[in-house]
Parts: sequence; C-alpha cells; structure tokens
Amino acid sequence: MMVIDLAGIIKSKTRNKAHLQSRRVETYPSMYIPKTLVIVPCKGIDISLEGNLKSIKNQKYKNFDSIAVVDSENDPAIKHIKKSGMRYIITGSNCKACSGKVKAISTALEKFGNYDVYVIADSDVEVHEGWLENLVLPLQESSVGISTSYPYFMHSGGFWSKIKSVWGLVGEGLMENESTRFGWGGSLAFRKDLIGGPKSTTLFKNSPYSISDDITLTKISESKGLGIAYVKKSQPIVKTNDSFKTFMEWANRQTALSITGNRKNLYAGVIFYLSESVLILSGISLSILISPIFLLLLIHYAKSLTMIWKRSKQKGAYIIIAALMVPFIYSYNLLHAKGTKSITWRGSVYPLPKA
Repeated sequence: MMVIDLAGIIKSKTRNKAHLQSRRVETYPSMYIPKTLVIVPCKGIDISLEGNLKSIKNQKYKNFDSIAVVDSENDPAIKHIKKSGMRYIITGSNCKACSGKVKAISTALEKFGNYDVYVIADSDVEVHEGWLENLVLPLQESSVGISTSYPYFMHSGGFWSKIKSVWGLVGEGLMENESTRFGWGGSLAFRKDLIGGPKSTTLFKNSPYSISDDITLTKISESKGLGIAYVKKSQPIVKTNDSFKTFMEWANRQTALSITGNRKNLYAGVIFYLSESVLILSGISLSILISPIFLLLLIHYAKSLTMIWKRSKQKGAYIIIAALMVPFIYSYNLLHAKGTKSITWRGSVYPLPKA
C-alpha cells in the first residue's frame, strides 16, 4: 500500500540529518553490500506479474535472495511465481489486526532472521537491474532508518490511467522534500536492527497502524530519531490500466491511509488543494467574464504544469488537462477520506485506526 504525506507533517530533522537524507546515491561508498532479503507479498495477478518478479530476481547486486509470499497454494499468482523462478512461502503469521501484506512480511521476517537488510517490493513493480544496489546504499549511514523510492505510474492507455500517472507525480515531488518524505512500501529497505533483531516482528504486530507497512515502518523510524533516504535512482515502474472506478478506489484508499498516519494531513491538504482549485476556477472564469489580467491567478498552475511535464516519462496533451483536474481530485479524495472508517484491499476489508 502506498501512503502520501500531503501536509508535510513528518517533523523537521536536524541540519545534519537533512543533509544525509538529501545526499545523492553516488556519494555513498559502494563497498556496502550487506546480506539482503527482498520480500514480495503476492495476491492475485498484477499487470506483467511474471516480468515484475523476474526484474527483481535479475539484480546486479551480488548478496541477496528474494522470496514471494502468498496466502495459499490456490492463489492465481503461484503459477507466475513458479515461471519467474522465484521461491515462495505461504503466509503463516498470526497477527489478527494486520493487513494481508503485513502478515506476509511478518511471515518472511519470522522465517528468515539471518539477513542484515530487508527490502519490501510490491508485486506490481518493475525494476531495473541497479534498483536494489542503489536502494540499499544509504543504509550504511547509522542516522538513516529507511531507504525508499517512489514509482512512476506508466499508463498503458485509457484516460483514467493517464490521470493516475499525473496524480502519482505529486507523490514524487513530496519525496524530494525532507519535510514531506515518507516510506513507500512498494520499494523500501531497512536494516534488521530497525525492528529489533532477528525474528522480532512485535513492532509490526503491536503497532496501531498494522494495516499498513508504510505507516508502521515510517513511525518506527521516526520514533528512533532516524531519517528517511529517498533514492530516485531506484525508481520502479508500475504499469496501470485504470477505469474511473478502479482509479477512484485506489486514490481514495491511499488518501485515507495518509490521513490515518497523521490527521493534520487532512486539514493542511484540504486547505492547499481547495485553495489551488479556487485559484484555477477563478483565473479561468474571471479572465473570461471580466479581464484577461485575471489569468495571473493561473501562475501557480503554470508552474505545476511545467514541473509535471518535466517529471513525466510519457509526454502528451493529456498532461495539460490532468494537471487542471488533479487539485480537484485530491480535494475530493481528502474530503471522502475524512469519513472513511475502513478500506478494501484485494478483496479484504480493514478497519482504519484513529490517527
């Protein structure tokens, strides 16, 4: 699951810690090659699942293993896991309050306690061969608790897939700022000592946020005064083919999780995105009805559009429309999330804890 921190509520770091978090991967010594396990929770069939798993297996990093975790032998993902050549285990964690993904992660941590670093990868991500090497490097710094990246949503056609691609670029911008950075559980690495040593998953199981690996690991890192390293060089690709229904379900779920992590996200997010929506509407309507001078109200939109255009890997006129729509969609997502008491993820319903 993905969590976006809309309000920048992750508390300010010391000057030295902020410096470490914003370092480029190239500045870390490359001799750091800890024994690493990549955990891939699987349920159902994602787009290009077999190819995604093969991309994780085919890393140039020399000291790692990978393991897929499924709920049962009857899961349709099994045949694709076997074709990819990745080993798999069956979920066995007894954490009743945890989400299916957190149970899968806990199972792997309990069974394989002899690794120095653990990496969580979602089954819908496709990664390049240097993904793991770059993601692990920042963990050699004792002040870094989590190393993470953020995906590019590669649309494969369809209007709402394109909207999702632009919606996701906002998260990429948040990652680049230390004050709004978060751990994204689709591509996230941490040292064994973050969770207390081998086979110690009590922090996961006892966390009030155990429905989300993202929130739990971010909270654990924060509680220990550790920073979050963002590794753009490890950016994965998530292929999308969304309808209006699947996109809105996804966007509402991510937003609900973000305000669960901290309620201040709701208030700051509503203020920001509603204000941006009002500016866009005012700039367009007043420039038509009164004077073109009111187009100046669209300066912020023009800046956002320029940034989105630069970040997008798939250029097209749709970006202009999507950039206009995203503030309104975010506003709706936030207002909808305000009253959300549970989320549905891959067929299971999980109650949301109070922030």
